[in-house]
Amino acid sequence: MQIGVISDTHGRVVHTRSAVRMLESLEVEQVLHCGDIGSPEIPPLLAAWPTHYVFGNVDGDERILRGAIEAAGHVCHGRFGSLQLDGCRIALLHGDDPRTFRDSVDGGQYDLVCYGHTHRAEQHRQGQTLVLNPGAVFRATPHTIALVELPDLNATIITL
Repeated sequence: MQIGVISDTHGRVVHTRSAVRMLESLEVEQVLHCGDIGSPEIPPLLAAWPTHYVFGNVDGDERILRGAIEAAGHVCHGRFGSLQLDGCRIALLHGDDPRTFRDSVDGGQYDLVCYGHTHRAEQHRQGQTLVLNPGAVFRATPHTIALVELPDLNATIITL
């Protein structure tokens, strides 16, 4: 299974459309959004896929964002998501809370930890856990997303 991982769209429709075109070309089956969604205009752009969201530190009116996410038929996990896809245990968070981030990475209960916040793409292994930041769709140079192959946990950072 291929999943797309994006973060930090900050309500920027044009930049998010660029990410959507890339996700379409990669033929992903699901999308994870690591927060700082920024606008209720973003969830409908990802309507082609089952999509999981968490809120980031600049997602002001969470009630309005949650409504847009649910109206698009997607899943809103609030500030932290714990899910399982293709046999892999996944933590989904924004990464602005250092304690929650550390607990997710060091706790050993997740195969994959996806986070955003820093606007810098990176991936590394912490024991058996793949820790992945897809970078940012907005306010980054370059703008990036990530592709993850499950259950093998092979991740690729992709420049938009």
